[in-house]
Parts: sequence; C-alpha cells; structure tokens
Amino acid sequence: MTRFIIACLLAILPVSAFAQEESFADWLADFRPRLEASGANPATVSAMLDGLEPDLSAIERDRSQPEYVRPLWEYLDIAASNQRIRMGADEIAGRRAMLTAIENRFRVDYEILVAIWGLESSYGAIQGDRDVVRSLATLAWEGRRRSWAEAQLIAVATMIDRGYARRDDLRGSWAGAMGQTQFIPETYLRRAADYDGDGRIDIWANVGDALASAANLLGEAGWVHNGPVVMEVNLPDGFDLTSWSPGASRMTAEWSLRGVTRADGESWNADHLMQASRLNLPAGLRGPAFLTFANFQALRRYNNSTSYSIGVWLLSQRFGGEFAIRGGWPENDPPITRSQTLELQQGLLDLGYDPGSPDGMFGPNTRRALMGFQRDNNYPVDGYAGRLMYDQVIAALAASGETNP
Repeated sequence: MTRFIIACLLAILPVSAFAQEESFADWLADFRPRLEASGANPATVSAMLDGLEPDLSAIERDRSQPEYVRPLWEYLDIAASNQRIRMGADEIAGRRAMLTAIENRFRVDYEILVAIWGLESSYGAIQGDRDVVRSLATLAWEGRRRSWAEAQLIAVATMIDRGYARRDDLRGSWAGAMGQTQFIPETYLRRAADYDGDGRIDIWANVGDALASAANLLGEAGWVHNGPVVMEVNLPDGFDLTSWSPGASRMTAEWSLRGVTRADGESWNADHLMQASRLNLPAGLRGPAFLTFANFQALRRYNNSTSYSIGVWLLSQRFGGEFAIRGGWPENDPPITRSQTLELQQGLLDLGYDPGSPDGMFGPNTRRALMGFQRDNNYPVDGYAGRLMYDQVIAALAASGETNP
C-alpha cells in the first residue's frame, strides 16, 4: 500500500510541507522583465507587482482535492434549488427586455445565460473577493500551471492598459476567475462583449456586459439558437452498451432505431432525429440516461464538467415552471472518493487494464480501463465508478492474488 499512502499524503499535506524551488521574490524578479517585454505599460507593471506577496491559501486550494465526491443528484439539488430558481425567475421578469436584446444579438437562449449567471455568481452576489493578480502570481510561482498563470497575468496587464479595468477592480476567485460570469483574463480579452456600447466591458458591475460576454463565448463555441441541449431518454431492456463510447456521437435517428425513446413520452421530431447526439450515463446504467446535443458541448467549453452542464440545463428548464428528471438516481451506489479512485486505478493497473498513472482523478483513461474490466467480466459497460463497481474491482484483485504494493 506504499504508493497509495504516499499519494494520499500528497493530497492532504499543507502547502508548508512543500518546498518551492525558488522564492517568490526570485520568481517576481524573473517575471517582471517578461511582463514588460510583453508590451505592458511600466506604470501597469508597477501597479501589479510592486509590493506583491503570495497568497499561500491559493496553493492549498490548487493542490488539494476534496476527498468526498458529491453525487450528481446532490449537486443538482443545489444547482437548481428552489431559491436559485426563484431568484432567476425574478431576474428574467425584471430584465426581459435586456435579455431578449442579448439573445437576439448573439443567438443564445437567455434562459441558459441566466442559469450560468446563477451558478457562477449567484446572480452577481458572490463573485470572489481575492486579488486576482495576487492569486495568479502565486499560482505562477508555485509552478504546476506556471505558463498558464503567467499568460493570465499578461492578459491582466493588457486589460488595464486598454482601460477595460482598473487595478483595484480585479477581484475574483483563488484561481483568477472574475466577475459575474467568472471569466479568466485571457477569456475576457477574447470573448468579453460590451453590451451597452460605453467602451468599457464591466463584467463585475454591469449585468448586461456580463451576460453578453457569456453569450458571446457560447456563440463562438457553436451554440445553436433554440436547439436542444439535453433530453432525458429511456433505454430499452437489454440495451447493448458494448460498442458505446461516452464521447461518440450518433444521429439521434440511429439511437431511435436502437430503441431509445424520450422519457417524457413524446415522439421524436424530425429536427431532433437529424441531429447528432451523445448518450450520457452520468450515474451509470442504473441512473437516468440522457442524449446530449451540440449545445451541451458548447456549455462544456464554458466549464468542462458534465455535472455543471446538466445543472445549467436543468436550472434553465425550471425557470419556466415545474420540470423534473424522471429517472431515479442510484443512491445506494454513490460515486467513490478520491482515495478510493486511487485504489481503483491501481487495482485496474494490476489487473492488466491501463488507467494511466494513478492520481485519484477519474478521467477518460480510467473510464476506458474500467469499461474494459466491465466488458471482460460481463458487467454492464457503463464506465460508472460507483461503490458497487469499486467493490468488484477490489474483489477481483484479491481473487487474482495481486496486491497494491
């Protein structure tokens, strides 16, 4: 169990237990001339970097992953809570003219924009109160994402030099996300939009700018106006998952020919049948099944999380009244913890399946390895890492005589 114990220690040790290869002052001295060479105004460089100190809590947040993985059904209860629905419906009622104008300009459905706004900042109420420059500088010094963090700092300097924001305006999350729609600086420069034409894109205090910016991002990600995002479906008994891949699209007509039906009992319409969609089983075969369309992939360009994208869709549907996911959730088979994922990965590796380097994070490589195990052992090939399948892998490992060294 040595490798498992070391990995767990790395996940929980405080930042003080890790020695940086260089001091913050040394990183700052190295980065300053590169920021100047990027074309940043000297006064901007001074405003950003003079007297700057690291925020060690940002490193702790970056290096630590919560042990508990929230089940999707619990996440959705929070994402589409009654309070969030009520607040969003009130915002729609009070800002309908502005929302309609943004939808007409960017061809992105405004219910989706309001749902993103609600999830990202609770409709502007919770934007983060950290100094974005300090957070990004700390992450750059720490080194794990240095190139990314330094690129964000250069983008911050560009924002200030162009008059888009003042140094003191730059408040946000520990990871550098800013404003009511939580844009990182590079995304702000590429995608932020000036709704009211005042020459300044204020995603912190100007709701129109914030929502127009989100609309512009989704539009450039391929959003299809009035197109489907997610449809809950029913799978026929004995549905063959052996050739299924979560990332593979098929025409909806093909899913229909394989017996997939709409969970709401309605017939497929011709428009849906001619669109590509993916079968998504976020809680495995025992949970609800969904077809996800191009708009779902556009949402993942905003936040590359299946849970987040389903949460945005569900909240957007509930603004208009009662709407529920019909399928039941496997509450007796919750997703496994980070440390259990690490054990699962090592177990799959020892059994001859390749999940990549065990790291406690359940990604595509681990899903493929788990699906290989399921296929070879006559389990439903749904790739869901719940407690029941974790137990099966650990039992197979014990039966094989292998151990986690």
